[in-house]
Amino acid sequence: MDKIIKQLVSLVETSLLTQVTIQSESDYDPVEVTNKTKEWVLIGKGNYAGVFTHENYPEFVVKVYGREIYGVKKEAQVYRKLGVHPAYSQLFHEGKTYLILKRLTGVTLYDAVQRGIKIPEQVIKDVNKALDYARSQGLNPYDVHGKNVMMKDGRGYVVDISDFYKEGIDKKWTDLVKAYYTFYPFIDKYHIRLPYPLLNVIRKAYRLYRRIKSKRSFR
Repeated sequence: MDKIIKQLVSLVETSLLTQVTIQSESDYDPVEVTNKTKEWVLIGKGNYAGVFTHENYPEFVVKVYGREIYGVKKEAQVYRKLGVHPAYSQLFHEGKTYLILKRLTGVTLYDAVQRGIKIPEQVIKDVNKALDYARSQGLNPYDVHGKNVMMKDGRGYVVDISDFYKEGIDKKWTDLVKAYYTFYPFIDKYHIRLPYPLLNVIRKAYRLYRRIKSKRSFR
């Protein structure tokens, strides 16, 4: 395994980092990625980073930060605290601006709602247990939502733990669970698909709702 990781590190630093540009237009929207490589495939992006995979190393992903580079060390520390757990990825290497992680495959809850794929209750239970485990390791599950929770074969797991070091209370997952038990039975019963434009509106409306509620709580 060490030999494979060394080979991958060399490939990342010579062919990926030199030909990929990651920019952030907004703190609240995914980064913009320009990929001039042929062998690296962008498989996901968030507010801080882009995630890539290479056809010769399909069991790994490389998460490259585009902003708030200090987050690389923070996220690496989180993975070290989590250790090896079935509901999380695993850290194999920490670079200056990137991490090499175990690749997790499946469908996000966000995509599942759009595609009309059933979300079993077991997925919600698995994630709840995973977050409890993180708390037991001294972490604070933060910014957990439908885009960074995935499911495969009826089981759930968390694919982004980059904010678990932060302090404070984040209610995204708690609110999503409430929505799952309140609204999802209706969506599932009538096989309703929510298109991405509508999901994006809901996402932005929820973000605005949380901001307003947060301001009121400090009055």
